[in-house]
Amino acid sequence: MSSVWERFTPYIYIAPFFLLFLAFGLGPLLFTGWVSLHDWQLLGDTHRYVGLQNYGEMFNDPRFWKALRNTLAIFILSTVPCMGLALGLASMLNNRTLRAKTFWRMALLVPNVTPLVTVTLVFTSIFGRDYGPVTWILRSLHLPVIDWGASAMTTQIVIAIMVIWRWTGYNTLIYLAAMQAVPSAMYDCAEIDGAGRWTTFTQVTLPMIRPTILFTVVTSTVGGLQIFTEPLLFTSPTGGNNGQGLTVTLLLYGQAFNSFKFGYASAIAIALLFIILVLSLVNFAVARLIRSS
Repeated sequence: MSSVWERFTPYIYIAPFFLLFLAFGLGPLLFTGWVSLHDWQLLGDTHRYVGLQNYGEMFNDPRFWKALRNTLAIFILSTVPCMGLALGLASMLNNRTLRAKTFWRMALLVPNVTPLVTVTLVFTSIFGRDYGPVTWILRSLHLPVIDWGASAMTTQIVIAIMVIWRWTGYNTLIYLAAMQAVPSAMYDCAEIDGAGRWTTFTQVTLPMIRPTILFTVVTSTVGGLQIFTEPLLFTSPTGGNNGQGLTVTLLLYGQAFNSFKFGYASAIAIALLFIILVLSLVNFAVARLIRSS
């Protein structure tokens, strides 16, 4: 009897996680997939089965492809600089001679704990067309004033800056923790061999923290492709007059809660899930290729 209890005790300990995941993760995901196959009306009791019709409508909808292009553009404009800045700042904070390390680490985390709505409203004021610091600087330099929310490029740049400002400090602390776990003997060997700071960083630090970099890239992919609040507050619930700030999640929200097309919105959600999975698998494949080389 005791051997049976010892065998099943570990599964009992981990059961709460799987129960919560089933209730709040896998269950809603499967239900979303089921809704995507129906003409789903929230207030009605009958839901007409339409098969893959919602997916066909999505693939023929130019708004979906525009939202996907905007989302990928914002993701690239924000993720690449964010990762680079985070690595640079983490390398600076990892310097043994740096003073007030605790202060700088706490300061880097402030943007991440600031309410996202507040951050978006502040940046909207900073990049205002008729007012704000950026407009004042351009006028002081006798440069033309830019309507940042008018075109797709400027809108995506502003949204990417918001993302960079919010998440650079968070990624910096993750990289810093990984750098501090690198054995000091490796740095001592590099110093004995006469390696400079840049060589030590590229030949010692980066290879040792490669799993952490992959982790941040994957999490940034998941979060970046689900960006919602920044384009919603900077443009409008429809992504602007010309859809210049329209993202996939913003389109999903509009179809569900403005047009009440919950089946179509669920199809967009499932498509976004597969896009995130594909990009995550690409990241893992690239990481494995770099590791093997």
